[in-house]
Amino acid sequence: MDEKRFEAAKKKIIGQSRERTGIGTFQEKTIHAVIKNYYAPDENTHEVPIGKYVADIFDGESVWEIQNGNFYKIREKLDAFLAQYPVTIVYPIPHQKWLIWIDKETGELSPKRKSPLTGNAYRAFPELYRIKSYLKNDKLRFIFPLVDMEEYRLLNGWSKDRKKGSRRYDRIPVGLFDEITVEKREDYLQFLPEGLPDPFTSKDLAKTAKIPLKIAGNVLHILNYLDLVERDGKRGNAYLYRRNAVRSLSANG
Repeated sequence: MDEKRFEAAKKKIIGQSRERTGIGTFQEKTIHAVIKNYYAPDENTHEVPIGKYVADIFDGESVWEIQNGNFYKIREKLDAFLAQYPVTIVYPIPHQKWLIWIDKETGELSPKRKSPLTGNAYRAFPELYRIKSYLKNDKLRFIFPLVDMEEYRLLNGWSKDRKKGSRRYDRIPVGLFDEITVEKREDYLQFLPEGLPDPFTSKDLAKTAKIPLKIAGNVLHILNYLDLVERDGKRGNAYLYRRNAVRSLSANG
């Protein structure tokens, strides 16, 4: 993690004292542009055509794709890029988030309110599940930057206060809290925290890692698919899991 480089990327895109009225004036969303400039300050490496697709970053040796979600949409890109180059998917995750509402009719902004939720890298697993079949490819790696950010939303939802069903307008990064990297399959073991019993259930993982049960299920599904954990019977209706011994893993599994 390089905080100075992140600040430089942020200032380049949004300016040191950017006025709020300028939000959303860029061709791409702000968080995407800042993250792209953080990992690749040289603009000559941005938006490079490779075959019929365009890579967010291509330095001549590897491809970097900045994704804000919807991983299922990049499967065809991955097929094309991984056939030729190593690929890094960067998935920025909100760490601390402040919400600001925009009145679509008047343009008025609400006072910002801090979300009670704190984001972590476990939030990437529902997206990883969408590209599960690619995770055994040793040319694919991931970086999950945990970014403090302001999120601007339009008051255009269907509820009485117009918030439910509203559309996100833009996200403005405030600071970089941490980076979690997955370069090889064994790196997924970092998502099994200390203190887990042996064997353990998805409920044990959810409690120990302080994450929703559904996400704990996603984590264990993927770790089982990658042969990093194995099922070892059941406790009631819940599967029991044990860690597998770390061993050399080929690209073909």
